[in-house]
Amino acid sequence: MLPYLFVVIAVAARFMPHAGSFNFTPVAAALLFFGSRLDSRQMLVRRAWIPVALFAASDVILTRFVYGYAIGFSDVVTWAWYAAIVCLGYLLASRVSVLRVGASSLLASVTFFVVSNFMVWAGWTMYSHNLAGLMQCYAAAVPFFRNTAISDLLFSAIFFGLGALLPVARRAEERA
Repeated sequence: MLPYLFVVIAVAARFMPHAGSFNFTPVAAALLFFGSRLDSRQMLVRRAWIPVALFAASDVILTRFVYGYAIGFSDVVTWAWYAAIVCLGYLLASRVSVLRVGASSLLASVTFFVVSNFMVWAGWTMYSHNLAGLMQCYAAAVPFFRNTAISDLLFSAIFFGLGALLPVARRAEERA
């Protein structure tokens, strides 16, 4: 149940005032943790859609009803990124370690930065559609990357730490 709880917490955090505006969210950590708890490819195929659908639904609600924008191709790319991060978490499943979780968390941060800002450049008209415009788009997004990376590392540490500690606490309670 813990992976589902973390996904629900991450979805709810997106609706909190100012939570998403500073790029400090538990989204990538929840997706990584969820994927890491899928212990077979069959389970990955059967359950990976659950967090992806919940985050996609929250994107639709936020994009259409809170921000008043249309759903576009960049949203579909973001949803594919959600699925990719669940799969990245799945690759951690049998080999969870502090180093691997940290590296996966940073990879999630970097890939989100690259993909989301590329889609801003490609899908909007605020930057010229040439290499200089793309570089300008990435440069403008650098200040947001810091909070993304910090939040991904922090929430991954919390989620994976709790995921490791709760079974230990449960066993200790059973022995007492």
